[in-house]
Amino acid sequence: METRVDGRLVRGDQTRRIVLAKAVDIASVDGLEGLSIGRLAKELELSKGGVFAHFGSKEELQLATVRAARRIYAEAVVEPAFAVEPGLGRVWALSEAWLDYSERRVFPGGCFFAKASHEYGARTGAVHDYLAEVNHEWIGLVEQTISEAIAAGELAADPVQLAFELNAYYDSANLASLLRTDDGAIYQRARHSIRARLESAATAGTPLPW
Repeated sequence: METRVDGRLVRGDQTRRIVLAKAVDIASVDGLEGLSIGRLAKELELSKGGVFAHFGSKEELQLATVRAARRIYAEAVVEPAFAVEPGLGRVWALSEAWLDYSERRVFPGGCFFAKASHEYGARTGAVHDYLAEVNHEWIGLVEQTISEAIAAGELAADPVQLAFELNAYYDSANLASLLRTDDGAIYQRARHSIRARLESAATAGTPLPW
């Protein structure tokens, strides 16, 4: 009996992962409102009741999709950067990882969180609140990497202001790449702008990581 129960749990977990992998891709292009249990069931050739059993409501599906996207984002952007020692090198690695994440379309619609935040920024409710929490976490992480570089004597800057500026470069490159065909040039310009801004904030004698 225990073996049969475990088997059902494993299959259920696999189905949930498959559904969420599809959901994050759909939401990055069509928005979280573009998600429905019926659409996912049809595209994945699953029963609608089976998909519903994993989520129970559209809002829970949306929240689960944001959580899944957060994990993917962390693997693509945060983990590679935090493999680098704290300091200016990590600040640059974080910027490089973010631009690479957007450029290689980890999500087919570009940055998942740029899309979802524009969609839900003016709304209220659980999805808005969770997206706001994720955004606060992300900006705090950028500020942390900058503060580490300041503590190491490699940057002289206001970490809150510099984090705001770097994040603006990321978002601008992502949006422009979705609207134009010369996206390779766009990302190169973004990298040039970020390098110039970090060079202006680097302390004298700090070796540059690029």
